[in-house]
Formats: sequence, structure tokens, C-alpha cells
Amino acid sequence: MSETGAERTRSRRARRISGRILFLLVTFVSLYFLWPSLSEVFTQWRSLADLRPEWVAVALGVEALSFVAVWELQRIALQTKSWLPVAASQLAGNAFGRIIPGGVAAAGALQYRMLVRAGLPGARIASGLTAVSVLLFGAILALPVLSLPAILGGTPVARGLAQAAYLGAGVFVLMLAGGAAVFVWDRPLAFAGRTTERVLNRTVRRKRHLTGLAERLLAERDSLRRTFGTRWQAAVLAAAGKCILDYLALIACLRAVGAEPNPSLVLLAYVAASFLGMIPLTPGGLGFVEAGLTGMLALAGVGGVSAAVATLAYRLVSFWLPIPAGGVAYALFRRRYP
Repeated sequence: MSETGAERTRSRRARRISGRILFLLVTFVSLYFLWPSLSEVFTQWRSLADLRPEWVAVALGVEALSFVAVWELQRIALQTKSWLPVAASQLAGNAFGRIIPGGVAAAGALQYRMLVRAGLPGARIASGLTAVSVLLFGAILALPVLSLPAILGGTPVARGLAQAAYLGAGVFVLMLAGGAAVFVWDRPLAFAGRTTERVLNRTVRRKRHLTGLAERLLAERDSLRRTFGTRWQAAVLAAAGKCILDYLALIACLRAVGAEPNPSLVLLAYVAASFLGMIPLTPGGLGFVEAGLTGMLALAGVGGVSAAVATLAYRLVSFWLPIPAGGVAYALFRRRYP
């Protein structure tokens, strides 16, 4: 290698290391400012002993089913009938991505390597995991749109969490109908693309207009349809089920603390927490989710202490417990595929 080539290599390596250091600094600064909200939630850990055990069991059950929905979605995309490599690699990658800042890419890389070790073709893994990520992200993006009528209209407080469950069921049906419409017809997706394009061009993109968004969305949809093939209906069902089961876990955690909040605001709180969890500055949106969800539950009529305990219970079920589960899954995978 010439001296110029060696210098370029050292320069790229230095920029890469500098970028990682800067990202870590941003993470630590974010956690520093979010620490009051985190400590407010974590200091309620003794109150977990007062939770109603039957509702804790429900929360654990529906959250586990939400992971099963993700595994089924990945099995469809990867065109495999095997559960062990898909489930173990997803759990291990998920756990790895939650213990390092900006771990989404690292989680995907770990799952890719594990699936290759299990004998799946690399090209199919890459396209399949990408399709799964796009479909799940699309489901999260659809949540606020499909739940907007209920959020704006509000629902009676009297029937509390029972109405929240009915509300989730209604949104689930709308997600299935919307997903089917997007996969079958071009017009709904093209309309959404053109509408988004006009809104962005009149607000944040005034100087440099966005064009061709509808065409790109249709091309992405066609790519998803090729990946999921004839089982795209089951893929839409699994993606919607993952979101709604996770939402039901939050309802169960609220029930465990004896809360009876406004159902439409519970849905709004879940939607906000879902977007906060995608902030890459901290692993799994740590701190952002706790602060946002506690505040939104307080607005929904949950007392300050109850909101903190419910948030802690929900994050324990959905964020912390899957981390050791990922370690166990990785060990089992290594025994099966040494």
C-alpha cells in the first residue's frame, strides 16, 4: 500500500473513532439531563411488590406474544419454518442493541451473523430483515393516524381500562384494513405520499422541495410484496399484532397499579412512547421513554406515583427482562449451532 493510501486509511479510522466518541458523549449528556426523570421512576422499585400479580402475569404474557409476532413476521420474510434460529437470533440481537448506544445497527449485524451460521442465505437474510424493519416502522407510523379519531374525540372515563382494550381492538382492525389496502391498491399509498409531500414542502422543505415521494413509497411497497410473497396477509397481521400486544402490556401494567385513566389518552401515551423509543441517542430510548410516558400517563389521569410505577413495570416487561432472555437465547443458539 502506498503512503497516500495508508494515510487515507488512518484518516478514515480516525474519523470513525472520533464519530463513536462523539456519539458516546452525546449519549452521556442525554442521560445526564434525563437522569432526574429516570431516578423518579427507578426509585419506585419497592412499589413493584404492591402490584397485582394477576395483571403482572397478563403483562408478561401479552409482551411475550408480541415477541412471538415478530418471530412469525421474520419467519415469513426469511421463508423458513424453523423457530429456534429466528427466535434466538432476534432475542440476542435485541438484547445486544439495548446495552450499547445506537445499537440498532449492531443488533441487525449480530442477528445476520447468527442466521448465516444457522444456514440461511445471506441475501435472503438481508432483504428479509430489511422488509421486517420497514413493515414494523410503517405500523408504528400508522398508529397515530389510525388512533387520531379516538384521541380527538375522547372516550368516557367511567369504563377505564376496559374501554382502552376495546379502543386497541378497534385500532388493530383499522391497521389490518389499512395494511391490506396498501398492499392491494396503489391509490391509498400514492395519496399518502402526495399529501405528505405537500405538507413537507409547505413547512420544513420550502427552499428545497421534496419530489417523487409517492413513487418511492410504491416501489418500497412492491419490494415488501416480493419479500413476503403470498403470505403478505399474515405479515400484516403479525406486524399489527406486535403493536397492539405491546399496547395491551401497558394497559395491564396500569391495571396492576389500580389506575383507571382516560382510555384515549392511554393510547396517545403509548404512541408517544413508541416514537420516543426510536430515539437513537440512548439504548432503546432509555430516559426519553420514561420521562415521556410518565408525563403522558399523568395527563391521562394517573397519579404521579402510580404513573411512575406503571412506567417502571412496563419498561421492566418490555425493555429490561428481554435483555437476560437474549443472553439465554444466545447460549442455546451456540449449543445448537456451535
